[in-house]
Amino acid sequence: MTAAATEDKKPDFSELVSVFARIGLLSFGGPAGQIALMHRIIVDEKRWLPPDRYLHALNYCMLLPGPEAQQLATYVGWMLHGVRGGIAAGLLFVLPGFVLIVALAALYATLGDAAWLEAIFMGLKAAVLAIVVQALWRMAGRSLKGPVSVGLALAAFLALFVFGVAFPVVVLAAGLVGYVFMRRPVAAAPDIPVKRDWRRRGVSTAATLLLWTAIWLLPLIVLVPFGEFHTLADIFGFFVKIALFSFGGAYAVLTYVAQEAVATYHWLTPAEMMDGLALAETTPGPLVLVLCFVGFLAAHAAPVFAAPLVSGLIGAVLTAWAIFVPSFLFIFAGAPYVEDLRRNAALSGALAGIGAAIVGVIANLSLWFALNVLFSSVDRIALFSLPPLLRASLIWPDGASLDLASLAISVAGIVALIKFRVGILPLLAGAALTGLAIGTLL
Repeated sequence: MTAAATEDKKPDFSELVSVFARIGLLSFGGPAGQIALMHRIIVDEKRWLPPDRYLHALNYCMLLPGPEAQQLATYVGWMLHGVRGGIAAGLLFVLPGFVLIVALAALYATLGDAAWLEAIFMGLKAAVLAIVVQALWRMAGRSLKGPVSVGLALAAFLALFVFGVAFPVVVLAAGLVGYVFMRRPVAAAPDIPVKRDWRRRGVSTAATLLLWTAIWLLPLIVLVPFGEFHTLADIFGFFVKIALFSFGGAYAVLTYVAQEAVATYHWLTPAEMMDGLALAETTPGPLVLVLCFVGFLAAHAAPVFAAPLVSGLIGAVLTAWAIFVPSFLFIFAGAPYVEDLRRNAALSGALAGIGAAIVGVIANLSLWFALNVLFSSVDRIALFSLPPLLRASLIWPDGASLDLASLAISVAGIVALIKFRVGILPLLAGAALTGLAIGTLL
């Protein structure tokens, strides 16, 4: 079953491919920037989906382990063109960033220096901040309707930003509040075909789960019998575990991987890991693409083939396979049922509550991103603590570390987007050239 877009807005497959190739090339800024970018292009510019459909899909993707932005791209592609649309959108969202991070990892392994990238990408990050601010404002205006939804968004933001509450707890609480206070009649959704044969649907879902699980674990089945490939098998097995338990956002995952890759597996040095994080922040695609940098260097350092670069490439591909293939499994197996929830008043209320909280979640990500773009030194300061459950703290920047160039580019970007309605590509191109000019002069 697929969920079709409104017929007069549904793109043909070639247009879908073209647009998601563009999104993949422009998806800077981590999950907040990527969700904002897709909202602007899919909802505002192309009008392929109404805002409520986009947010409904986003609610589900935020509940899943793994890269939520890539899962959202897969979900959107599935809604527009079924399984082939989901595969195309999900792959194209990741592919440009993957190619770039692998190329940079190869250069890094050869040259040992990534500092030359900073000037090029400083302007891009500042421009993405402008895109995030505009999109967050629009999403809030469309999602927050009434005091309950506004209160949930504010509570979710404070819970994450100040109190460090676990993300699943925030989502569960928002769903319960929405279930009780946000239930409302749900209009029929003629654009979603109803599949009444539940036995056939169950068989189809089981087949989908088995097929994509087999595809996901195929490299492990191939590698394990060959002892000489133990490093590659270790890399793939480790990132399979990461894919299953990567709740809490990209930054929580990267913190854990950094610790394990450096201290447990000794695949990288601390300095190499920090350089990898810097590359991920300044390249398009999901932030977890930095894991491909880790996989590349791990396999490059212990090559199973004569050419270390070839071994590194295989390590990066295995890492990407382990991290991103589960997204297709989760979407193709779960999305048909999630679409059905739009017709259930009670569960629709729960999802409306989660949707309101997601605005707070994205606001938290956006503020974190803004502080780290505009300031070179950011610390977390403790406010108070009531053990064992309640601890409050704030991310607080060092005012002296304010990057005036980034601030100027971000403000100019906001003005360009809101007042002059500049397109995304001209904005990013102008910001990149400005950043490069500033970096060259300084």
